[in-house]
Amino acid sequence: MGCLGVHFSLSRDEVESIRAVEESERVAHLQENIEEDFFANHTDRLAQSDKAWDAIHRALADGNLTWDGGKYPLNHVILAGELLYTRPDYIMSLKDPDIVRDVAAALPAITEEDLRRRYFAIDTQKYPFPLNEEHFEYTWDWFNEIRTFWLRAAAEGRYVLFTADQ
Repeated sequence: MGCLGVHFSLSRDEVESIRAVEESERVAHLQENIEEDFFANHTDRLAQSDKAWDAIHRALADGNLTWDGGKYPLNHVILAGELLYTRPDYIMSLKDPDIVRDVAAALPAITEEDLRRRYFAIDTQKYPFPLNEEHFEYTWDWFNEIRTFWLRAAAEGRYVLFTADQ
């Protein structure tokens, strides 16, 4: 199953290990080193968002699935950031600790009602899934997972890497 989103809370050394690899090898490096280690040993330093990342991004940005749409810092929750991989088969978007701190400071203000309003404002012509209450609840549940993750990453002064296979 494709398009599953995962956020990783990374140290500077982990970020540098990714940057040290040629772009064409970064997905393999991520999967063989970061993913395997984190899913086995550091589940507290990752947050999955299933396919809800798409709706979360659209709701927090400008309603579109673009790299730079919307306003800082909420547009950085998912897509905006330093692109570590630019090919169409995978997303790797990195946020530095200053951005992580700004995102974490903004997320507590997003209430369920606020996210609901933003979610139902998404243009149904541009979104491939049904916009309904059931899908909103699914999106809200995953949003809460990543919000908790962002707060912890900021408190620890870490980088955040969002990934999704396409």
